[in-house]
Amino acid sequence: MKSGIHPEYRYATVICACGNTFQVGSTRDEIRVELCSACHPFFTGKKKIVDTAGRVERFKRRYAQSKGEYKVTEE
Repeated sequence: MKSGIHPEYRYATVICACGNTFQVGSTRDEIRVELCSACHPFFTGKKKIVDTAGRVERFKRRYAQSKGEYKVTEE
């Protein structure tokens, strides 16, 4: 490696919006993030369930309009 052309690599403090802080290696002194492993729904197990009811019917209705063959029956 050439000397004098690479930035200094040091420990940086990562600060999350939830208040969690931890150390990582970086060329910056401080890194601010909105989500981290302490507050992200995937890691905490508090996943939001997206309401997908009716999405299949809506797709079928749109597909039927282009094909002209699917009829939606109300139950």
